[in-house]
Amino acid sequence: MIRKLSILDRSRTREGHPPPQALRDTVELARAAERLGYHRFWVSEHHSVPGVAGSAPTVLAAAVAGATQRIRVGTGGVMLPNHQPLVVAEQFGVLESLFPGRIDMGLGRSVGFTGGIRRALGRDTGDADRFEEQLAELLGWLDGSQRAHPEVHAHPAQGLRIPAYVLATGEGAGIAARAGLPVVVGDLRARGRAAEIIGRYREEFRPSAGGSQPYAVVSGTVAVAPTAQEARRILIPEAWSLAYSRTRGSFPPLRPAQEVEALAMTPKERELYEGGLAGHIHGTEEQVAAELAEVAELTGADELLVTTSTYDRAALLDSFERLARVAGL
Repeated sequence: MIRKLSILDRSRTREGHPPPQALRDTVELARAAERLGYHRFWVSEHHSVPGVAGSAPTVLAAAVAGATQRIRVGTGGVMLPNHQPLVVAEQFGVLESLFPGRIDMGLGRSVGFTGGIRRALGRDTGDADRFEEQLAELLGWLDGSQRAHPEVHAHPAQGLRIPAYVLATGEGAGIAARAGLPVVVGDLRARGRAAEIIGRYREEFRPSAGGSQPYAVVSGTVAVAPTAQEARRILIPEAWSLAYSRTRGSFPPLRPAQEVEALAMTPKERELYEGGLAGHIHGTEEQVAAELAEVAELTGADELLVTTSTYDRAALLDSFERLARVAGL
């Protein structure tokens, strides 16, 4: 079994509920995660997405850390190409100063997913190609080794120990390995691919101040319920939201599962919807335990980062409670 279990919550909005409620729900879920014994709780960065309220991850991480006592808190992740490394260093320096020993700095290489968002951010697709350079600069601001601006210092971040993690698909794992940092690989539906990426990461890993040994986190959706059918229903709102976005170009708030099941879908929508349901880990506690054991054996991952979203918050919390039992938290 994978040794550590954590949660990444994307602050998904729900139909009929104002976006600010999604942020409050994230904070409440973090409190529950701490009570249940999860290792860390991360929040994400998305811009101009109607279905996601989490646009400012370091701000939300501060709220989560302030509402909890022990659980590690971080980002999954701050999209570094959207920001100046100095500003990111300063923000995490403030977080670590306020909540010492509890802050993680998860970093991704994506930029805004539409041209309009990228223009509003002052970025373009080519900025993602500078991620490795930006990562090195960010780490330099933290340890005081950056030389491009010798008269500038990242207060209060400089000298603080803030663990950095690289969110990876493909090339990102190589960047993590060369930097000697932990890697986060998703999603679990492509387990063979995840195992391949992690294997290559371990082979290429170079020890650094950020890590003496490779550390791999696998990320994906997990739903646990009294029956396999109930677990599948937890997946339905997100699967429909993804199908909707791919056919209509807009990522909508989550709808109740019963409403989705009653929809008259086009053949294309049905295909995407069924595809969105396929491959996720879901079922009873016994079924999920068996699947997680298989993932652990296949990938050799050190940690599982669960990213489940659904409309029914009670069902989501019950799923996380059951998953904690499965993992023996």
